[in-house]
Amino acid sequence: MAARSPYFATEESARGIRAGESPAAALRRILATPGAHQAPCCFDALGARLVERAGFPIGFMGGFCVSAARLGLPDVGLISYGEMVDQGRLINESVSIPVIGDGDNGYGNSMNIKRTIKGYINAGFAGIMLEDQKYDILFYKVAPKACGHTEGRKVISREEAIMHIKAAIDARKESGSDIVIVARTDSRQAVSLDEALWRVKAFADAGADVLFIDALASVEEMKAFCSVAPGVPKMANMLEGGGKTPILTPAELEEIGFSLVVYPLSLIGVSMRAMQDALVAIKDGGVPPPGALPSFQDIKDTLGFNRYYKEEKQYQVVSYDVFLSHC
Repeated sequence: MAARSPYFATEESARGIRAGESPAAALRRILATPGAHQAPCCFDALGARLVERAGFPIGFMGGFCVSAARLGLPDVGLISYGEMVDQGRLINESVSIPVIGDGDNGYGNSMNIKRTIKGYINAGFAGIMLEDQKYDILFYKVAPKACGHTEGRKVISREEAIMHIKAAIDARKESGSDIVIVARTDSRQAVSLDEALWRVKAFADAGADVLFIDALASVEEMKAFCSVAPGVPKMANMLEGGGKTPILTPAELEEIGFSLVVYPLSLIGVSMRAMQDALVAIKDGGVPPPGALPSFQDIKDTLGFNRYYKEEKQYQVVSYDVFLSHC
């Protein structure tokens, strides 16, 4: 697949997408290097821009935070495939780093999953995460799902979960893409740790590129996960503020065996708190204090005003007044 073209001309970077490189190729290159690579979850183009400006090599579009920011609603299956693809396209156009998109359970059966994969490819994603939570089999509709680290999760059968990964890989081949397939299982909470370990091994055998068990409950469980399918990158979810998985440093996670680390709540959480505080200040008759509010110049720099004006000058023409004489 061709390289993604963000709004601003890509600045050459060893950490971002290189000239002529597809987003997925950039992600694969990064994951092949040592380290537990951090990928904060973003929910819009501005957040993705901030992730890139902060120096992170990878972004992650999380379903929890997109549902919160776009709908103002909980991540319980209310947000649709179309809304996620649209949000992803805007995010990917804003940055020159690879972004992984949360594909939930593919929004239905294997045929839905093939459409989801192709839609995420066309939206510019470097990778897509697919989970094995249950959907309504009769009508192929997404049943009320539960986000990570919450109760009430149910998973589809082993056989169907494996078939979903195969369908995703087939869709990738049909598209001529190299999008990275992140296979997630929620069976640790829905069934047992043993079931989760069996599933991720089967996902690796089916061709998944990255493996993820949600809601691992101890360092011992994390180590058991990383011992499965050696050579296949593992993802850790550092759910901030009280999840089931222990919060560890990137160095500690790398030592255990993780290659990718996501942070699902940091940006949406601090945004909510900052907006609440700003509204209190305004309601009291003032404005947010200087320490809580970037300067207008900082805001313009983040949004790329200076880059825009610099580029714009390349295309300016000198206009001359033209006087017509009549014979």
